[in-house]
Amino acid sequence: MIEANLTSAPSINIKPIGIVNSPYKEKFAIPRQPGLVDAAKGTIALLNDVNTLDSVRGLEQFSHIWLLFVFHGTQAQGWKPLVKPPRLGGNKKLGVLATRSTFRPNPIGMSVVKLDSIETVEQNIILHISGMDLLDQTPIVDIKPYITYSDALPNACAGFAQHQPNSKLNITFSENSRQILTRLTQRLPELSLLIEQVLAQDPRPAYKQNKLDEKVYGMHLYNLNIQWRMLNVETIEVIQINELS
Repeated sequence: MIEANLTSAPSINIKPIGIVNSPYKEKFAIPRQPGLVDAAKGTIALLNDVNTLDSVRGLEQFSHIWLLFVFHGTQAQGWKPLVKPPRLGGNKKLGVLATRSTFRPNPIGMSVVKLDSIETVEQNIILHISGMDLLDQTPIVDIKPYITYSDALPNACAGFAQHQPNSKLNITFSENSRQILTRLTQRLPELSLLIEQVLAQDPRPAYKQNKLDEKVYGMHLYNLNIQWRMLNVETIEVIQINELS
């Protein structure tokens, strides 16, 4: 029989070692898994004692890295033992530990992202990453190299999430939004692709997927508010792009 003395379990203090700069300024429209939107590019600025070249020596040899982070955007809302995974339409409940819900006993997340480069800017170590699914200003608590022979398990069983969803939507742009994209091309050259890849995942609530919806939605990427709507069950139209002050 295994006994656990919970009253004497020590507390654990974890300090962030980095902060994410991300195009995703709000939780809505962030892809539900990393790697689905490779046009999502951002950076990690290392902090305090970890902000040294010694900490990342050899990391440039790896194409991908694991990020362990804090769900700071949902942390204050707490957690429940049962959650409704979007993959199951948001109607069926599963145990929180059988899902990747952001509402967890400890608000810890993990993502695999592509490591594009490591840069030193005025004595600050900056990791450039892509394929991210992280909210802007996410605290990073650890970084580990992705090791193919042990981390990639093609024969593993993934339950209800064994296969990647293949129902991607077509994305169109209004004439007005195309003009704004053209104006922003020099500053944000991959903005059009980013918008297309994010919306193709259908960021609406799970119960609305594969259904026609007349609502006009907005999402916050970079300093932009992007408004869009469903034209039919297979097509989204971006109708307006506004720069925020």
